[in-house]
Amino acid sequence: MTTTSTATLEPVDGEFTVAAPGEWQNLPDAIEDDLMVINMGPQHPSTHGVLRMLLTMDGEVIVDNQPVIGYLHTGIEKNAEYRPWVQGVTFVTRMDYLAPLHNELAYCLAVEKLLGISDQIPERAQAIRVILTEINRITSHQVALATGGMEMGALSAMIYGFREREDLLDILEFVTGLRMNHAFIRPGGLAQDVPETFIERVSEVIDALPGKIDELEDLLTQNPIWLERNSGVGVLTREQCLDLGVTGPVLRSTGLAHDLRKSQPYCGIEQYDFEVPTVDTCDGYGRFLIRIAEMRESIKIVQQALKVLPGGPVMVADKKIAWPAQLALGPDGLGNAKEYIGKIMGQSMEALIHHFKLVTEGFEVPKGQVYQAVESPRGELGYAMTSSGTNKPYRVRVREPSFIHIGTIPSVTRGLQIADVIAAVASLDPVMGGVDR
Repeated sequence: MTTTSTATLEPVDGEFTVAAPGEWQNLPDAIEDDLMVINMGPQHPSTHGVLRMLLTMDGEVIVDNQPVIGYLHTGIEKNAEYRPWVQGVTFVTRMDYLAPLHNELAYCLAVEKLLGISDQIPERAQAIRVILTEINRITSHQVALATGGMEMGALSAMIYGFREREDLLDILEFVTGLRMNHAFIRPGGLAQDVPETFIERVSEVIDALPGKIDELEDLLTQNPIWLERNSGVGVLTREQCLDLGVTGPVLRSTGLAHDLRKSQPYCGIEQYDFEVPTVDTCDGYGRFLIRIAEMRESIKIVQQALKVLPGGPVMVADKKIAWPAQLALGPDGLGNAKEYIGKIMGQSMEALIHHFKLVTEGFEVPKGQVYQAVESPRGELGYAMTSSGTNKPYRVRVREPSFIHIGTIPSVTRGLQIADVIAAVASLDPVMGGVDR
């Protein structure tokens, strides 16, 4: 935390002078000058990335807090307009780096809606999508609790949270080949099927998880310091949430059980039994309780999906859309099936041409506009897409919950002291990769 470089000295010859290093002692006394501007971030360990906040202080009390974003701008939305539809997955998975699979899923569901193939996605692919995104929800909540704990001085909670997350990231690496930025969910299905020991390996980790969540909860739920730092801090009422477009655990901490998995289900998730946890405290402590409860509900969903995991293909049958085509696991982990390579290289020139065009140009999507949203760990994650009938999107616009929640910072921090800003922002769980997309 440093004083802002935009503060000014008394006017000299009618012009204000910007304070330079070494001149801060000449600034007006903050006690005599009613208000003082404090610059927090962007490189600050508690700002969840590179978030800058301009705090206007009246003594120790915050009277205004303006978030400044753009320090992590990636141009992902614009870049997506210059790549074929399938390659867009590799962009959006890097947006919210704690929920890459939710971004992949929302993007692919929107593309499939434009293609008119939403009802043709194989059941096995749908179930695996549900399993992976719920595992991803647990890992995201564990990071939220671990980093939130670290910022409050609860280092054991940080260690516990990251320890359990490692086991789940190992699962994602086992299935997709990567711990994050997977590009595993593709328009029409999945990049490949899961390994043969998928059910056993996921079950082993998931079945042990409730006990580990108990340990994390025991550390914090009744911890007097944790209670003192989070109760009544970062308050947003239900009316404020609805006015500002807030969703996810922040909205559910006001007692409103809004969850897109229930209200607008996708991937067949409505067939699984799970609850939407709520509390009515409207504060940071309530959001902590919500995330703990949601991890338990995600475990229930994964266990149910594993029990009824159907067989069959994991990619839509239409060969003009299905890519990558006919992959097979080989000694080196991954590769095209030998029979498929033999056909396109030695038997069918038409098949070779089709493969070449599909890989280099991709498929064309009919003209139209769609909006598709999923329930990400932070709330409603929506993709508004426009197709002009070519092999690339005309426009990809993302409703990112972290961006929406950053806009609530003035409301949740007004009247607090600086130390409480850290707790309030942590309870919103923003990811700047999603904000600066």
